[in-house]
Amino acid sequence: MSVEIRKTLLQVETTLVEGGKAAARPLVLYTALAVLKNPWAGLGYVEDLGPEIRRVAPVLGETLTAMILGAVGSGEAVEGYGKAAVVGTDGEIEHASALIHTLRFGNFYRSAVGAKSYLAFTNTRGGPGAPIMIPLMDKNDAGRRSHYLTIQLAVPDAPAADEIVVALGASVGGRPHHRIGDRYQDLKELGHDLDNPAAV
Repeated sequence: MSVEIRKTLLQVETTLVEGGKAAARPLVLYTALAVLKNPWAGLGYVEDLGPEIRRVAPVLGETLTAMILGAVGSGEAVEGYGKAAVVGTDGEIEHASALIHTLRFGNFYRSAVGAKSYLAFTNTRGGPGAPIMIPLMDKNDAGRRSHYLTIQLAVPDAPAADEIVVALGASVGGRPHHRIGDRYQDLKELGHDLDNPAAV
């Protein structure tokens, strides 16, 4: 049985001016998403989600990664990245989580962009037009606050009650006028060991 994708969407958002000041380097945010039939819809409580994870997640990972790379131009150019899933009202949060919290999904994107950081995420439930929030972080440096970004969008007719929206996000650039420093600066000022931040 094939993966039932009803539609895909690719969005590119470019910020040229922030806070009334022109950006020295525009911030470009990319979103690739798929609206698909929830593979567990109508089945009641399913104990073992594994078979559908193994069938569906790789298709989504490969499809959405290809959409992002096609828009950005290369994996190397991607600086920030993240993922999200919104399950319709007949589904469980676990269904949204199942499709994005597996290496069978995320490793396509990680490998393609050469990332070291984990993929920031949200997994929520909602109806058509529900907000889709994709948190981003630097693909190689989790403490680089300039790339703490959030993409927000919505699909007017998705997810239907028996659907899931799965999305990947990317940034080229960070916030145009970032000026709050990085996590390492705080650690240093607070007297923490940069190699062992939990130590006092």
